[in-house]
Amino acid sequence: EPPPPCPREAETPPPQAIRRALRSAMKYYDLGEGPNALRVSECCLGTMTWGEQNTEEEAHAQLDAALEAGVTFVDAAELYPVPPRPETYGRTEEIIGSWLRKDPSRRGKIVLASKVASRSPGPRLAHIVGRREYPGDQAPTELALTREQILAACEGSLKRLGTTHIDLYQMHWPDRYSNVFDRRAYERKEERAAFTPFEESVKAVGELLAAGKVKQWGVSNENAFGVTKYIAACERLGVQKPVTIQNDFSVVHRKFSEDGSAEACSPLHSGVPGGVRLLAYGALAGGALSGKYERRTDGTLASSNPKSRHVLFPQFQPRYYSGAVIDTVGRLKGLAKELGMSPAELALVWARGQEYMGSIIIGATDLAQLRQNLAAFERPLLTAEELARVDEACDPGFTPYFSRVGELKTAPAE
Repeated sequence: EPPPPCPREAETPPPQAIRRALRSAMKYYDLGEGPNALRVSECCLGTMTWGEQNTEEEAHAQLDAALEAGVTFVDAAELYPVPPRPETYGRTEEIIGSWLRKDPSRRGKIVLASKVASRSPGPRLAHIVGRREYPGDQAPTELALTREQILAACEGSLKRLGTTHIDLYQMHWPDRYSNVFDRRAYERKEERAAFTPFEESVKAVGELLAAGKVKQWGVSNENAFGVTKYIAACERLGVQKPVTIQNDFSVVHRKFSEDGSAEACSPLHSGVPGGVRLLAYGALAGGALSGKYERRTDGTLASSNPKSRHVLFPQFQPRYYSGAVIDTVGRLKGLAKELGMSPAELALVWARGQEYMGSIIIGATDLAQLRQNLAAFERPLLTAEELARVDEACDPGFTPYFSRVGELKTAPAE
């Protein structure tokens, strides 16, 4: 029988006993090996709302609560907060930096990750390339994962974070065209002949590793093709291989396990001890899997929280509140209630059970939400029967080939 849910009152912090239980229940994984190996908590604190939906004070409170619960992994990006705007560029890293300055001993207690922004045609992210500092008089005019831009971006992040090194540095998305974010299928007509060679990006990372400014590195929003190309470049150049892949992944979006990425990242094929571990973002589908969004009778989207992301920014990440997602969440809510947990806990416990998982990135806009999410890391993993019921609830969104196999029995030929 599952344990009772963790108390979720916003006004009163959970009892000290519960905080101790969370610390003792938290699991940890190793990323990489040798003197620069990183030991990270199974739960990673996401930060992309800090400086937009969350104030500096609120962000610091989240960091304090997460650290007390045993979370030692914090993920940021030069692009954050989101949605990205020139006025808020780098603000999230600055907020983390101010928290670290309050108590310098905190730096040794966390594994700090950040990301470098990549190529993005058009004006939307054009401000980023101009905000970096470059040596010489000529600054680039378009974002790309070139040596010059990777080194400049890392220096900017180090300055904002107020640290001498970044534990895990990640390529935020591919330099080449690929079907990431809200693009479902790969379209050849969108291919760009000009993109930064993998070798150039890897050489730049190698420089950062050699200088001690980065301990480990990873990719993000990548696929099997990108992972294998990066690893091949590392092998040719003698550069340390990536140890993580930060991708959108949840019970309603299992692309990583289905498109060859999990295979490319396995220890056998990547040559990375323990494999290139998945850092799952979107494990709650932008909050949709918490159950706070519902379909009104008139077909519009309703939320129990007027300050939720998709209410404030309705054009940002529409994949998370598609009609199919909202319908699936309705079925998962009923199952979660039967199992004695919240819908968010069910989604997070499901994600924890995936064999390639390195850490699950959770974000929150208030402490009550953060503590509810943290409670999922105290629970036991789902049983085979419970996993089957989750799949059943998600079936309408699966590829028809693999939904309810064996349900129909063939009759003998007459």
